[in-house]
Amino acid sequence: MADPALLVYTRTTGYRHDSILAGVAALRALGGFEVHAHEDPAALEEPLDRYAAVVFLSTSGEVLTPAGRERLAAYVEGGGGFVGVHAAACTEDDWPYYGDLLGARFAGHPPVQPGRVLVEDRDHPATRHLPPVWEATDEWYDFRACPRRTAHVLLRADESSYTGGTMGDDHPLAWCRAQGAGRVFYTALGHTVEAYDDPLFRAHLRGGITWAAAR
Repeated sequence: MADPALLVYTRTTGYRHDSILAGVAALRALGGFEVHAHEDPAALEEPLDRYAAVVFLSTSGEVLTPAGRERLAAYVEGGGGFVGVHAAACTEDDWPYYGDLLGARFAGHPPVQPGRVLVEDRDHPATRHLPPVWEATDEWYDFRACPRRTAHVLLRADESSYTGGTMGDDHPLAWCRAQGAGRVFYTALGHTVEAYDDPLFRAHLRGGITWAAAR
């Protein structure tokens, strides 16, 4: 039996992360999924039902056509999986549905620096392999609002471990949620090229994608 397929979308019309190619390579190296990487918005205008999940890997700016927006919304509402990684929170700012789908929108970040990630849910596939306190170096995203009202938080940042955070004690970094009949997973981590070589981060991605892809 063929591996389930992922549509990994990496189009950017804003800031473009140097880590995108490393991210695509890491997803291919995970195994268990057939990765179809695309930059062309036409890829989202086609029927998406053949994909176990759609992954927005550090997309930025307005990356979908009106037809692509319709396809993506119908896919998720109908039971498809959606995964957002890092700058996916800086995407489709002009489409209100996308903000609801993802659970939160990007507000800003301090410089890349080491910090601590606190695991809230030790049983989720995206986090069960992690230590309770995970030391990582990343670009610690702040969000315009806390997603906790509509999402199940998996990881949060310990703002006392780095400088420049603006959300205080409740600073989610990764979460999951339902959207219609579909499943959504988002992680704010994944800014650096080096992150995609980290076995802990790769397992975090694998667990989140596997969870989102389960129909």
